[in-house]
Amino acid sequence: MGGQKKLIRFEAIRHFENVHEYPQGMQGKWNEYFKNNHPITLELACGKGEYAVGLGTMYPERNFIGIDLKGNRIWRGAKTALDNGLSNVAFIRSLIDKVRDYFNPGEVAEIWITFPDPQLRGSKAKKRLTHPKFLRIYQEILAKGGSVNLKTDSPDLYHFTKTVINLFGFTVLEDTDHVHALPVIKPELLIKTHYEGLDIAGSNRIHYLSFKLDQEIPLEKDAVLKQILSESDTE
Repeated sequence: MGGQKKLIRFEAIRHFENVHEYPQGMQGKWNEYFKNNHPITLELACGKGEYAVGLGTMYPERNFIGIDLKGNRIWRGAKTALDNGLSNVAFIRSLIDKVRDYFNPGEVAEIWITFPDPQLRGSKAKKRLTHPKFLRIYQEILAKGGSVNLKTDSPDLYHFTKTVINLFGFTVLEDTDHVHALPVIKPELLIKTHYEGLDIAGSNRIHYLSFKLDQEIPLEKDAVLKQILSESDTE
């Protein structure tokens, strides 16, 4: 996309009522913004917001917030939500690791992470959105019983996340390494993102994990995870 078009979109979202850039004072007040007390689902690294918009269309009795740093991508999802009158869909322009600044403990019911950058280099493991570094952040804002959903075409990120789940003993709700081979596919998994269509991993498979952060996430276990990853890289 040309630089001029990006600038136009950045300026546009400043005036969109459903886009909040680094919002201040919103902790505990999203029910006032949405004018209801419906559960909140976050789509992290939302890109063009296909999941926030898709889920918002499917479930009008829930609220959805997409979070991403790139305003030109958020523009697409925010505009679609406005054009379709989806008052239960909003967006935050911010870094993911800032989410504690925007939500009170327990304010979020569910998290979706759809086709994030898998950060394939071992040296970048801490940048993976299912690394314990991020899971500790999510755990602070998730309500008791809340879940994290990962949908990815990266077998590396899928297996990394399973390693993290096993290491910390989280409860797995759903696990499949081939969504489209399931006899029945739930509607949420049929929502297709821009990056899913690209099939960057070249795997022709969509992996899905849903799990609860229902155990402590002690910092000292990060060293154990690092050792596991190191050993797997040398095999």
